[in-house]
Amino acid sequence: MWGIVGYGGAKWETRPLLLGESVQKLDAKNRVTLPARFRDHFADGVVITKGFDSCLSVYNREGWEQFTESQLGRLDPFSRQGRQMTRFLYGGAWETEVDRQGRVMLPPMHLEHAGLEREIVVAGLRDRLEIWSLPAWRAQEAESEGSVEDVAESLSQH
Repeated sequence: MWGIVGYGGAKWETRPLLLGESVQKLDAKNRVTLPARFRDHFADGVVITKGFDSCLSVYNREGWEQFTESQLGRLDPFSRQGRQMTRFLYGGAWETEVDRQGRVMLPPMHLEHAGLEREIVVAGLRDRLEIWSLPAWRAQEAESEGSVEDVAESLSQH
């Protein structure tokens, strides 16, 4: 856990930092086992939604509420793009719980969206997880390796 330290050394807030990747296999019932280091973060429930780039995004309930309020709350419901994004994220979302063995079942719509078969990657991205098929994860890693410096340089210009 990382915390933000305020003036005089007092801790203002503590947020879990989800880091790293875990390669694993879906079981016969299409369940993914959350890495042990992430399970406490999801103790109050899990929201899985269709992510961008053909992956799944996994939030705890509080993180999902913060994400949807900050991002979807600013969309114009009268615009076509606002409605499309709202449908994509809310329509593609699924609330569930982590079982005693730390597993979460993935529904068929999520398996199809992310092209998940047997081998998958669970990656920590600070405040959420992403679930990828292993081949898609490796492909995006290879693509990023060649362009991440350019992206960093571009972002530094703003």
